[in-house]
Amino acid sequence: MMGVKREHWDEVYRTKAADSVSWYQPTPEPSLQALDELQLPAGASLIDVGGGASSLADRLIERGWSDLTVLDIAAPALDVAKARLGDEAIRVAWVVADVTEWRPSRHYDVWHDRAVFHFLAEPAQRLAYRHALEAGTAPGSVLIIATFAPDGPERCSGLPVQRYDATALAAEFSPAFALARDWREEHTTPGGGRQSFQWCVFRRR
Repeated sequence: MMGVKREHWDEVYRTKAADSVSWYQPTPEPSLQALDELQLPAGASLIDVGGGASSLADRLIERGWSDLTVLDIAAPALDVAKARLGDEAIRVAWVVADVTEWRPSRHYDVWHDRAVFHFLAEPAQRLAYRHALEAGTAPGSVLIIATFAPDGPERCSGLPVQRYDATALAAEFSPAFALARDWREEHTTPGGGRQSFQWCVFRRR
């Protein structure tokens, strides 16, 4: 199963420019705003799950963050980010893995996911994700997560997705995580379309 998923995402990044995919953001403003509100020190550790070619790591390096990890199932996506960062890429730990089959060897202060969870259509996949999440966080850790909202797309990149409101996401991560804040975002795709996202910030109990 992992091979099938990896082949799909490898093909996406081999055949499309990183700034042409529907989820592309020139600047990851919602993520940065959430981190600003948390007032975390630059020495905090953060993992961007499904970060791929996102510029979140770039922006955090500019802000002085020094303990960054980016995980993605698609090595070509990470290669785009590494090439863009150039010499700065050594400041990031790059992990090629399917998060549902990965076990972190450490805890992170922030677990950030704007890309993965809504693709987990099967309960067993979501359970495996939570196992990784709980292994990679500790009491007080923060989960920043975005999924398609109930009125968002039913499919993305040719795959079906699960859509959530804040209540549904809170149920997925209870009781280990407590909902601290939620909001909606209307994302504009590179093609000019609109996609509704549900954002939530949780705190590990």
